[in-house]
Amino acid sequence: MNTTSRSPRQNLLARLNLSTPIIQAPMAGVSTPAMAAAVSEAGGLGSLGVGAMNVEGARKAIRETRALTSKRFNINLFCHVPDAADAARERAWLEYLAPEFKKFGAAAPASLNEIYKTFLTDEAMFQMLLEEKPAVVSFHFGLPAQEKIDALRAAGIVLLASATSLREARLIEAAGIDAIVAQGIEAGGHRGLFDAYGEDEGLGTLALVRVLVERTSLPIIAAGGIMDGAGIAAVLALGAQAAQLGTAFVGTQESSADAAYRAALAAAFTAEQPRPTTFTQAISGRTARGFANRLTALGAAAGAPATPGYPMTYDAGKALHAAAKASGNSDYAAQWAGQAVPLARAMPAAELVATLTAELKATLERLSGLKAVLG
Repeated sequence: MNTTSRSPRQNLLARLNLSTPIIQAPMAGVSTPAMAAAVSEAGGLGSLGVGAMNVEGARKAIRETRALTSKRFNINLFCHVPDAADAARERAWLEYLAPEFKKFGAAAPASLNEIYKTFLTDEAMFQMLLEEKPAVVSFHFGLPAQEKIDALRAAGIVLLASATSLREARLIEAAGIDAIVAQGIEAGGHRGLFDAYGEDEGLGTLALVRVLVERTSLPIIAAGGIMDGAGIAAVLALGAQAAQLGTAFVGTQESSADAAYRAALAAAFTAEQPRPTTFTQAISGRTARGFANRLTALGAAAGAPATPGYPMTYDAGKALHAAAKASGNSDYAAQWAGQAVPLARAMPAAELVATLTAELKATLERLSGLKAVLG
C-alpha cells in the first residue's frame, strides 16, 4: 500500500479514545484479561499477548476481557518465520542441558517441538480475529501477508506493529499499518526483529523514536526502558504519541507472574546491587532481555552449542524450568525485564496507570516552568 498520501499524522489517542498516553505491553504469559481490562478502564490501552495460545485460548481471553470492560484493548500476535527443525542441533543442545536436568532428578526430552504457531500460517487464528473483531491488533517479529492486513483493517481493526529499525518501520508503513511501536534495545522480552539472524543496530528507544518520528508518517509508540511518568514525558517530547510499558506492569496484582518472578522485581527495586538483565537466546531461541540466571549463563558459556532455534529452544527451556521449579528452584525461568527494572513498583494496574499519569503531568509542569525560566 502506498502511504505517501497519508498526511498529516493521525492522532492515535483520539482514534483509540484514550485519556492517557499509556499502553500496557502485551507480554505473552504475563498479561491477563484482568490486567488488560484494568488498564483500559483507567484510560490507557490494555493488551493481551496471545502468541503462545491456540485459537480457543485466544478467543476465551478476548471474551473474558470483554466481560470486564467495554473499552478498547489490544491483541498481540507473533509473526515469526519458524526455524527449520534440525535434529543435530536439537540433540547437541539437549545433551548440553542433560546435566542440569539430572540435578533435579529429571531427564532431558528426547526431542523438541514447535510449541508456538506463527500467525503467518495460523488461518484459524486469523478467522477468529475477523469474527471477534478486537479493537486493536498488533504484530511482533514481523508482518503477516498483505491480504491479512487488508482484511483486518477492512474489519475496522486498528493495527500496530513493532519495529527496531527504520528499515522495519518503512515496511510497516508500506503495508498500511496504523501505528509503529518503536522498540528500543532497553526493552524487556523478545526483540521484535523481523529477521532473527540479521544485523541488529541495537538502537536505543530515544534515538529510534526520534528517527521514526522524522522519517515516517505514522504515529509512533515508544517502547523500552520506560517505567515512570518522566520516561513517558521524554518520549512524548521526542514526538511519540504514546508510551508502551511492559516491565512496569509485571509486578501488578493482575499479572500472572509467579512468586519468584515478583521477588526478582522486588529485589531489583530494593537491592543496592540488583540482578542485571541480559540478552539471551538460551531460553527461547530468539534474542530476549530478562534477568540473568543459570540458563542465560549456560547459553553464554564458552563452548555452548548453538540453540535449536525458535520456538524449539523454548520447549527445552520450559521443560528444564518445570523440573527445577518442582524442586523449588527458579534459576532457569524466563523472567523478562527491561533495563530500567530498578524502577519497578508493585501495585494494582489501575493504580499504576493513575500514578504514571500523575507523574507525567507533574513532569510536564516542571518542564513548563523551565521553559518560563529560559524565556
